[in-house]
Amino acid sequence: MKRIVTITFNPAIDKSTTVPALLPDKKIKCAVPAFQPGGGGINVARAIVKLGAAATAVYLAGGHTGAFFHDLLEAEQVESIRIPIKGITRENLILYDASTREQFLLDMPGPTVAAEEWQHFRQQLETLTRDAAFVVASGSLPPGIPPDAFSVTGSIARKNGAAFVVDTSGEPLKLAAHSGVYFIKPNLGELASLTGKTKLTGREVVHAAQEVLRQEGCEFLVVSLGAAGAMVVTPKYVHRIQAPVVKKLGTVGAGDSMVAGIITKLAAGEDILPAVKYGVACGTAATMNTGTTLCKKEDADLLYRSME
Repeated sequence: MKRIVTITFNPAIDKSTTVPALLPDKKIKCAVPAFQPGGGGINVARAIVKLGAAATAVYLAGGHTGAFFHDLLEAEQVESIRIPIKGITRENLILYDASTREQFLLDMPGPTVAAEEWQHFRQQLETLTRDAAFVVASGSLPPGIPPDAFSVTGSIARKNGAAFVVDTSGEPLKLAAHSGVYFIKPNLGELASLTGKTKLTGREVVHAAQEVLRQEGCEFLVVSLGAAGAMVVTPKYVHRIQAPVVKKLGTVGAGDSMVAGIITKLAAGEDILPAVKYGVACGTAATMNTGTTLCKKEDADLLYRSME
């Protein structure tokens, strides 16, 4: 199995609970909360471990919540490298309303990262990504981290001979795509933004993805279609992968689970198409759970076999 490293600039402790009904101006009794380490790259690494493989999670963290975050990762046996900062690691709150079966994600801002802390992290990246076959940078950027952080990380990863994968949005995604990545996983809105459009319909999706391939130098794109699955676009073919139908309880962590499934199979030597198909199975498996629970291997494997 080839070495996988994930990068998370803005990790969070995800606190999830269930309430009978979400009502204003009332004291609402919550179920016993669950605490999980979260953030894009962290979740990718956690899901890879759940799938029976290994990954090293590199992340910025600080304060008492940063220490607790480290303990949560250790409990899940995820190999990790913590780069300390002065700011306190954020906490998110995920509420599941039992009366409506709706889930709410309260996403908190991250701590401000000082310029010298970013420079220290940047200097560490060359050593941290050495000998990695895949480097996955995923999630949002906290205040203080420049929007080109993903493209800077990619340049260092590629210098070390690693395939660089990005899963983010907005300006950081645009800058990263311009830097030459192995693959990106935009949704329809993000793909439209990359091509200067506000909306894509029908064949425009394929044309936009092919345009990104030509202009940005990616080896392939995985266009996330949500519950409908994904579209794989390479210079040689376009293939639509239909997601299996399941009872959906939540969507938090589905995208990270998809990326984890793809990388796990690619690192094991699988071709792009079966790897992305497994990724869709993993993303779908994650939606079968409430809170921030990621995909479970038994669910993902069962769904993957049904897709074949």
